[in-house]
Amino acid sequence: MRLSKFWDLMNDEFGEAYAGSLARHHVLGVLGDRSPLEAIEAGESPRVVWAAICDAMDVPESRRLGVDRKPAR
Repeated sequence: MRLSKFWDLMNDEFGEAYAGSLARHHVLGVLGDRSPLEAIEAGESPRVVWAAICDAMDVPESRRLGVDRKPAR
C-alpha cells in the first residue's frame, strides 16, 4: 500500500482533522508503543499500520478497503 492510499483511507474513515491527530498521537502497543506516523517513519508498512488502526478503532471489515471512487475521466 502506498502512503497516499493510507491517507485516503484515514481521511475517508475519520475525517481529515481527526485522521491527522489519530496518526500523530494515538499510541498502539501492536506498533511497538508508537503512533502510526512514528511506525511508518520507522519503516513499518502503511498496510500494517492501517490494519492496526482498524483493529484498535473497531473499523468494520466492510470499510477497511475504503470508499469506492469513480475513475477520473
